[in-house]
Amino acid sequence: MTTILKRQEDIRDVLAQACARRELLILATPYLRFESSFVALDGNELHVLATMTRDDAVYGLKTSDLKMRFPQGMGFYETSVQMLGLGLHEGRRTVRLSLPKVVQENDQRVAYRVERVGRVEVTFSTPKPDLFTATLLDLSTSGARIHIHQDLPEDSLYPGDRILVSIPLNAEIHIQSGALVRHMQGRRLGLHYQPEPSAELLEPLSRWVFLRREEERERLARRLELAERPESRGSFPELGILLISADPELETALRACLEEIRTLTRLAPTAQALKEALQAKPSLAIFHVGGAGLDERRRLKTLLDIAQRKVPTLLLATEVDGATLFELAGEWKASSAMSWHPGRGAFLQSLVRGMIRRHMDAGEGPLAPQEPGPPGERR
Repeated sequence: MTTILKRQEDIRDVLAQACARRELLILATPYLRFESSFVALDGNELHVLATMTRDDAVYGLKTSDLKMRFPQGMGFYETSVQMLGLGLHEGRRTVRLSLPKVVQENDQRVAYRVERVGRVEVTFSTPKPDLFTATLLDLSTSGARIHIHQDLPEDSLYPGDRILVSIPLNAEIHIQSGALVRHMQGRRLGLHYQPEPSAELLEPLSRWVFLRREEERERLARRLELAERPESRGSFPELGILLISADPELETALRACLEEIRTLTRLAPTAQALKEALQAKPSLAIFHVGGAGLDERRRLKTLLDIAQRKVPTLLLATEVDGATLFELAGEWKASSAMSWHPGRGAFLQSLVRGMIRRHMDAGEGPLAPQEPGPPGERR
């Protein structure tokens, strides 16, 4: 059964172990993901390595729906956390996180099996003992599946037999273990390690499996994104991303980094133009925030109200400070918000991809609004 940790002593113990081995982790929002690693527990705060820029941390992680995932033992843990700000620990830039209230084991009923293992040659010996070679088909923290290169002699191996297996996965991970034959089908064997891997082997193995699992998540999301493009369905091209702005220079800059995701169409910031464009069911609407004056606020608020229930909305600021932008995003219930300058193209690409994927996962219905907080301060 899935394990759920609720006692703070248990949670602190798991996090302290992860900090001690500088374990890797994934910080994920509904739209973005960042790879990081544990640094230290400091009172009621958790420090993790700041692998992103200050702006990426502030605009990417300041959300009420921030998740943290990391490998632990035979499986993986997942929990909700809050970003408290940026910090410094023993000379390293960190992101400060709240301590989670609940930590849940993920995918523990059956150990996650990695099928994309590359070309790995396995050797094993039968109880006779005879030595054979095989190809690795998949791998988990508890077992493996292999394809033998030749037919086995009659009566040489049965389900339930114990064998010795050697799996040189990479330079760091070489599994040499006893194993129980769980099942046989032709030349295919399903193996369960006995005994379980030692801590010295389990840590890098669990980390390797965890990273392959995260890569598969991204691969599936990307496949969904490509499948959902209008051109892949053979239909007449629809509007992709709307840019509601009077600035043609901004359009040129955004087109350079977003056209590979979806077609970008700039609209005049008027209600009629927006209503007509929304009929084509765009994937995303980007609202240019070029100022924070009252007239600008009223106009943008009116336009967002029109788009809110039909498409995810992103506020993109060029002349507004971060604190004001977060205030407007929260007040207007925008899906997300960020400040723009040409050096932030890669971050905008990732954010837009994530928003579109989430929109598709929700069945092309409106997204639940994010709740941006104020920018984090350095401790």
